[in-house]
Amino acid sequence: MTTYPVDLSVKPEVTAFFDPATNTISYVVKDPTSSACAVVDSVMDLDYAAGRIAFEHADEIIKFITDKGLKLEWLIETHVHADHLSAAPYIQNKLGGKIGIGKNITVVQDTFGKVFNEGTEFQRDGSQFDWLFEDGDTYQIGSMPAFAMHTPGHTPACMTHVIGNAAFVGDTLFMPDSGSARADFPGGDAGMLYDSIQKVLALPDEMRLFMCHDYGPNGRDIRWETTVGDEKAHNIHVGGGKTRDEFVAMRTARDATLDMPKLIIPSLQINMKAGQLPPPDTSGRRFLKVPLDTL
Repeated sequence: MTTYPVDLSVKPEVTAFFDPATNTISYVVKDPTSSACAVVDSVMDLDYAAGRIAFEHADEIIKFITDKGLKLEWLIETHVHADHLSAAPYIQNKLGGKIGIGKNITVVQDTFGKVFNEGTEFQRDGSQFDWLFEDGDTYQIGSMPAFAMHTPGHTPACMTHVIGNAAFVGDTLFMPDSGSARADFPGGDAGMLYDSIQKVLALPDEMRLFMCHDYGPNGRDIRWETTVGDEKAHNIHVGGGKTRDEFVAMRTARDATLDMPKLIIPSLQINMKAGQLPPPDTSGRRFLKVPLDTL
């Protein structure tokens, strides 16, 4: 069993950027003792109907980092998102830093490389990313220690990144009144998701947890920060000691009622390639594929 190097004495400065079009929260995570920072789960804007991309959300993050005189060292993807497009390469081109994702990106690439008929030219070894994290890997943001926890279930490549007293859980957990993410994508598994959630909930109760999405259930304001203790006590899907069997039955029944995310087709094609857009054809236009009767 992996032992994780938790250090609650380190308190990163976390600034959130909410994207209302996709209900995604991106983060700038700053080392309190230096100018070093990381970006977690950035968003590239897409007008799907018009086939038009933009970078307003990413530019807001870039401006924040530039205005504060920060040095970007990491661009972290908690997983291959199916509901928004990553802006990591765009931000990297402006500010530098390394793009990192979980090592099981190779599983996702193999699965969806076939779905989208990518052909042999598509490398399925994760080489589009600068770093592939394994469970327990440690790294630094300035002088600030960080480590990665493999938390699969929503996707095979999901990682929770723990940076001092702050953990970025991707879609492994939502706010307590929202529960958990779906587990019915290819490679997802409800039982595995439950086990991963228990790994997160085994962190100290005072550990801050930062969500990748929030949808404001019952009309409340959008929120993205909670704690391990609050999730253990109040999460509607796993809190209060709910069993693995109870969770699997609930998650399986609930997932059967859900529609596919509206941006799943462009998101998967782009995000499994580290946010890189398809190459242009001879006329300078770029195209994505739409598989029929597959997803």
